[in-house]
Amino acid sequence: MPLTRRQKEVLDFIGNFIDENGYSPSFEEVASGLGLASLATVHKHIRTLEAKNYLRRGHNQSRSLEVTPKFFQEQRRYREETSPAAGIPLVGRIAAGAPVEAVAGRETLNFSDFLGSGESYALEVRGDSMIEDHICDGDLVLVERTAEVKDGEIVVALVRGSETTLKRFYREPGDVARLQPANAGMAPIFVPLSDLRIQGRVLAVLRKYR
Repeated sequence: MPLTRRQKEVLDFIGNFIDENGYSPSFEEVASGLGLASLATVHKHIRTLEAKNYLRRGHNQSRSLEVTPKFFQEQRRYREETSPAAGIPLVGRIAAGAPVEAVAGRETLNFSDFLGSGESYALEVRGDSMIEDHICDGDLVLVERTAEVKDGEIVVALVRGSETTLKRFYREPGDVARLQPANAGMAPIFVPLSDLRIQGRVLAVLRKYR
C-alpha cells in the first residue's frame, strides 16, 4: 500500500533526523518538526509506518525508532527515477576564433533534453568568431557526433588533423570547404575537403550568467 503525503513526511523527517544526529527523534520532536499539534497523530503515523515495514521500534524504549532497509531502497529508486537520463562528457575547449588544439577533459554535463539521435558531447567555446550567431566566449555547445552535415550548419571541424574550430560549414567548388565565422570582422577559413574532418554538428548552446 503506498504512503500518504503525511506518512512520507513523517518517514522522511525521521530518516533525516537519524542521519544528521545519529539517534532517532522523540515523538515530541517529530510533532514539533512537522507542525503536528497532537502526539496521538504522531503515534498513529508511526504505527502505520511500522505496519508497512518502513519503521521498527523498541517497545518501552526512548528514541528507539529505526528506519528499515525498505526506506533506503525506495529512496535509491526515487533518485534513479528522477536523475538525468544521460551524462554527456565535457571533452575539452574549442576555439571560436583561430583554430587551436583540442584538449580532452573528464567532466560530465547532463543534457538529456537536448540530445540528438546519435552520440553527443559538450565543448566550451573560446573566442568570439560565432558571436553573431549568439555563441559567445565561455558558452557551452552541445554537439552531436557525426561526419554528415548540411551546408550552413554549425560544425566542429578538425583542420589538418590537429586543430579544431567551430564554424558554419559550406562546400565550395574545387573540393574546398568554407568555414564561415559569424563575425563581420573575421575572414572565412578555406580548407581542402581532404584536409578537413567534420566531428559533429551543434545541437544547443548553454550560457551561464553570474
